[in-house]
Amino acid sequence: MDLKKLISQGSPREIRKYISQGESETLELKKSTGEWKEIIKTISAFANTKGGIIIVGISGKGKATGTQIGGKTIEDLTNKIKENTDPKIFPGILVKKIEGKEVILTKVEESKSKPVFAFDRAYKRVGKSTVRITSEEIRKMALEGKKTYWDEQICKEAKLEDIDEEKVRRFLRRARFERRLEIDPDISVREALERLNLIKNSNLTNAALLVFGKTPQRIFLQAEVRCARFKGTEAVKPFIDMKVFGEDIIEQVNKALSFVLEHSLLVAWLVPGKVEREERYEYPPDAIREAIVNAICHRDYESTGDVQLRIFDDRIEVWNPGGLPDPLTLEDLKKRHKSIPRNPLIAKCFFLIKFIEQWGTGTNEMVKRCLEWGLPEPEFEYVTGDLVVTFMKTKLTEEYLDKLGLNERQKKAIKYLKENKEITLSKFRILYPENSDRTLRKDLEDIVKAGIVKPVGEKRGRKYVLK
Repeated sequence: MDLKKLISQGSPREIRKYISQGESETLELKKSTGEWKEIIKTISAFANTKGGIIIVGISGKGKATGTQIGGKTIEDLTNKIKENTDPKIFPGILVKKIEGKEVILTKVEESKSKPVFAFDRAYKRVGKSTVRITSEEIRKMALEGKKTYWDEQICKEAKLEDIDEEKVRRFLRRARFERRLEIDPDISVREALERLNLIKNSNLTNAALLVFGKTPQRIFLQAEVRCARFKGTEAVKPFIDMKVFGEDIIEQVNKALSFVLEHSLLVAWLVPGKVEREERYEYPPDAIREAIVNAICHRDYESTGDVQLRIFDDRIEVWNPGGLPDPLTLEDLKKRHKSIPRNPLIAKCFFLIKFIEQWGTGTNEMVKRCLEWGLPEPEFEYVTGDLVVTFMKTKLTEEYLDKLGLNERQKKAIKYLKENKEITLSKFRILYPENSDRTLRKDLEDIVKAGIVKPVGEKRGRKYVLK
């Protein structure tokens, strides 16, 4: 349960469970409102970091002691917070009972106007500590707070006539279906764009032209997706096929994915529980689509480079100009992380038609889909300042397995793993009932030593999965 729901909907038991985890980057425990100055410093820290909850009436060891709550306790605390923070913070405050004792829950959102000061000093959260922010950090926060995003900027060269009315109406119908967007598809184009925040000071934004423009490349030459199918494994001529997609960025997503599917082989695949094989693409379309959407949505449009999609015999590469927005790192992409859009207006439009979810889960979904497909995890790397996502075909080809000197049983075990994700000794025995357990176990141990599979679990219930 997230913090907002914990405050508004959490049961005493759920709150108790959260408290039992101890103080953290997002949780502070205070014994009483007598510590109001420390409470306000923590509010500054939460507002300048990731937000958090302060629970008053809990000892440092996590025991519910309760706190005295009079007729004006909440009002007084609210006023003290308001009077001693700059910009003023208005946190959500609730009273709940934990183990029969009344406690005060104060929810602090991460501020959009950083830095937030408390008693003329700014604080941040580091682990479970509240620490002062340095003057250099304050300067950086202030600059970041004034930042304007490229897609929000006014496009001086564009006029309303540059917008394709049918694209706008088609988008609104789809957004109403996908996200229940409450904008009438039949209202005027100007009003629709205003409701979508794509008009600023009566002028079109850059995002408006990219999403709904008739020919966005008239102004933004770099807003293209360049796709190529190379022969072999190197980016050298001749091309088997090459296309450049302009138009609006929604159409670019669709056409780029179609290009990939046109150049991806359909392979026979054994589906567990079914006798007949099914055909499917070499690469998971959902993962490729996610990479294309991310590249188009989150690229740096101030870069003169274009999004590139390169298809080789052994891999697909998606090139995103400009790398990752701060503070994301390559290591974050395979872990839980926040969504940090470089182009928030474009991201909002993509969210409304379910191109993205805005939870920072897209790269994790790519990893998940590839593993489900029996492929290696996608690789994320920087190449000459661009973020490159690489999807590899499985290296476990017949030729590769022959070079390792594997016997037919071992090859069949690997084929089974590609199609079913895991194998056990008992499942292997079904494939080769005429062989002894000792022989089959040695077969599996040998392909572990070859670095192809890895064992999971203890000996009795051990499974083997592809590395």
